Amino acid sequence: MNGVILINKKKGKTSRDMVNELNHIFGMKRIGHTGTLDPLATGVLVMCLGKYTKLVDELSSLRKEYVAKVKIGIKTDTLDITGNVLEKDECTIDTNELKLVLNSMLGKQVQTIPAYSAKKINGKKLYEYARKKEYVELPKNEVEIYDIQLLEVTSDTFTFKTVVSKGTYIRSLIEEICNRLNIIGTMCELERTMQGKFSVLESFDIQEVQNGNYKLLTIKDLLDYQVYVLSDEEYYKVKNGNKMNFNFSDEKIILEYDNKEIAIYEKENGVYRASIMLI
Repeated sequence: MNGVILINKKKGKTSRDMVNELNHIFGMKRIGHTGTLDPLATGVLVMCLGKYTKLVDELSSLRKEYVAKVKIGIKTDTLDITGNVLEKDECTIDTNELKLVLNSMLGKQVQTIPAYSAKKINGKKLYEYARKKEYVELPKNEVEIYDIQLLEVTSDTFTFKTVVSKGTYIRSLIEEICNRLNIIGTMCELERTMQGKFSVLESFDIQEVQNGNYKLLTIKDLLDYQVYVLSDEEYYKVKNGNKMNFNFSDEKIILEYDNKEIAIYEKENGVYRASIMLI
């Protein structure tokens, strides 16, 4: 089985849990996801099956949209509501100031990766260091916030929607927002509503997949690249990973042969070379 399934991950499950459940349902091991969701988080998880696992990096780079809810007046070690409480304080929110701060988050920025995350340092996940209270310098990541909008404010929470680049940690974004507001706060809810053009409304929960109610997406559903059908001679060249001279302006193209996707080729110095082989 080769393709992509959009899973609507429920709260309490890890992204790895979703991989394991699909392993069991389909009786196959070659399955990967394209962007970790914490157990607290819900929403769309793009799952690659079979040879489509070669597309994990390509799909991971797509923009992601989230809706996040923040509880103010509390700070935790994990930067979300599941963690140990480090501090409590009486805080208030000025809506106008909050809007200004959210707007100030737009654009590129360097973000500190949370201590409680699956990012590996020297072969060990950061949360493993954190749980053992072992010191490790937290790495930083350049990310970009493309859009951010305030949705709701209550006496002790605020909710916002944001579109971000690959590698953005919403918990770290919230920490920075609270720092700029001179308050403390922690993430209490998070939903990934979009990844690329894929909406949570198009995704399936694991029970639906188990019952056979799902859609298996193909490469043409996933990527808006031009498709070129290879001749016999071109196919044998591509099969051997040769560079190709195609008269296209597109940066990337999908190559097909005998109604099957063969490769994604990428333009470099006027010549197309193999980017992802799907055979």
